[in-house]
Amino acid sequence: MKLQVTHETRYDYVPAVETAQHMAYLQPVNTRHQQLLSHTLDISPPPAQIRHALDVFGNTRCFFSLQTPHTQLRVVAHSVVANDSQPPPGSTISWEQTRDLFRYQSGGRFDAASEFVFASPFVPRHPEFAAYARPSFAPDVGVLAAAQDLMRRIHSDFVYESQSTEVNTPALEALAQRKGVCQDFAHIMIACLRAMGIPARYVSGYLLTEPAPGTVKLKGSDASHAWVSVYVPDLPPDERWCDLDPTNNRCGWHSPGEDYVTLATGRDFIDVSPIRGVIHGGASHTLTVGVTVEGASAESQGQSQKQNAIK
Repeated sequence: MKLQVTHETRYDYVPAVETAQHMAYLQPVNTRHQQLLSHTLDISPPPAQIRHALDVFGNTRCFFSLQTPHTQLRVVAHSVVANDSQPPPGSTISWEQTRDLFRYQSGGRFDAASEFVFASPFVPRHPEFAAYARPSFAPDVGVLAAAQDLMRRIHSDFVYESQSTEVNTPALEALAQRKGVCQDFAHIMIACLRAMGIPARYVSGYLLTEPAPGTVKLKGSDASHAWVSVYVPDLPPDERWCDLDPTNNRCGWHSPGEDYVTLATGRDFIDVSPIRGVIHGGASHTLTVGVTVEGASAESQGQSQKQNAIK
């Protein structure tokens, strides 16, 4: 499937910002299963300097600085990707065997997935996460089967409710209130998996959706999305991360489906937030974000598939 994404971010400042430095994670990953066909980043006002680099997780990040006073910052990312998705392959390793692989042993073999077992800024350790996860982790259950059951339970037990949480709402609070948005569900699931000793990482991206019959999609009505990757160590080295979306109860290899666009992966949201930075001035600001995800075919690239706002 070929998808095109337009992600527009606008900051309006009062008073003007004198100087600023920003970091953006807005370029989709380019992998064997997701080909990045094109990507442009339009920044206004024009930055004094801009550079791209890979971070420690393999994501492309863009640093740019603004050296002139401005009352508005507008960043628009245009991307086109072609991707595929596969159902999870067979795995026989149990969750206990997976957990034991990441317990410290003197002289043990290092696995880079180890860093996704530990707590991170938005995914703390707490007994409540282990208590919620435990029913999915019966003795000798496969690690992938346990993760899929946990995904289904979160999808069933939690209510998706826009504006019920903020970007910095603690995962423990979202767990207690049993409602939130995709970011909350991803953080909760990651915290539960790590509480059981299983490596899990945060995935940011987008999802193509369809509207109710008879309705027309509004430009910019979509939103960023977030889901989870779990590590399955008995598979080939480049095939060990399986993606699970507790918001929509979908699972797949390399993404939950071909209608997903993977943007970046990290320990949690703070590693891959779309734009962050430091400003001098601008005592108050208003943030406006619009995302449009459109399907494109070889015959009609640029024509929209009608769709609804995503979870």
